[in-house]
Amino acid sequence: MSTPSDSTSQSIHGWRHIYSGKVRDLYASEDADDTRILVVASDRVSAFDFVLSPGITGKGALLTQLSRWWFAQLSEFPNHLAEGDLPAEVADRAMLAQSLEMLPIECVVRGYITGSGWAEYQESGTVCGIALPAGLENGDRLPEPLFTPAYKAPMGEHDENITFEQTVELVGEGRAAELRDTSLAIYARAAAIAEEHGLILADTKFEFGIDTDGVLRLADEVLTSDSSRYWDAATWESGTTPAARMASFDKQIVRDWLASNWDKQGEPPVLPDEIVERTADRYRELIQRLSA
Repeated sequence: MSTPSDSTSQSIHGWRHIYSGKVRDLYASEDADDTRILVVASDRVSAFDFVLSPGITGKGALLTQLSRWWFAQLSEFPNHLAEGDLPAEVADRAMLAQSLEMLPIECVVRGYITGSGWAEYQESGTVCGIALPAGLENGDRLPEPLFTPAYKAPMGEHDENITFEQTVELVGEGRAAELRDTSLAIYARAAAIAEEHGLILADTKFEFGIDTDGVLRLADEVLTSDSSRYWDAATWESGTTPAARMASFDKQIVRDWLASNWDKQGEPPVLPDEIVERTADRYRELIQRLSA
């Protein structure tokens, strides 16, 4: 799997690079008394667990703007944001965050059936092992949102869908229930907000960490075009085929192009300029629609 290297990070005065994920770079303060973390979103784009080339121009700033907007809408849920001034060189694509003990669970909530869930349903009538009614079509709304956690594998390995029982084994019964209930509550609130703006939040994934007082906090990004599927509600209502219904405002353009032009063997191909530009346009349109 292609992973980012330290060379993808940048030198930021007063901050020391400590980690690079598929999209974000983390920095610790050079002040030993400052425990905050600087989270910087890059223009890197990933799909099918690969970091692709080239990146999406301006993507880091767009994702950060969207995360900040959503954190403000979801202020009733504790999050990782910390007070302070951002370094000027990354101010448009960075957040200051509390240092948390991150939980190894990717908290996925699915309100509609599509993607890997649809593929599994076609084979077994289930999504992540959860039995669903017969007769669902790709893009249909589920009877109720599903919490389908995944284990966050170490960098270089694939994340793995797990059961709620396995989540309990990893973090304990009480914390697992809190992750499930909080994830479903955030999804319900966010889906209602998206609906007010003519959008469907089809699915999303959350990450959480624990602060020094034991409080569960929403962390990393939240409800961005990278971590979520957004569809146009009017198109979904009127569409007669899955492709017509699921007009997306996320990186589905990238996924679809890769699926048609790559057999998932070896390194993925370079993204065409047109795919990069269309993806950036959809990211911008999503922010414009939500914040209008």
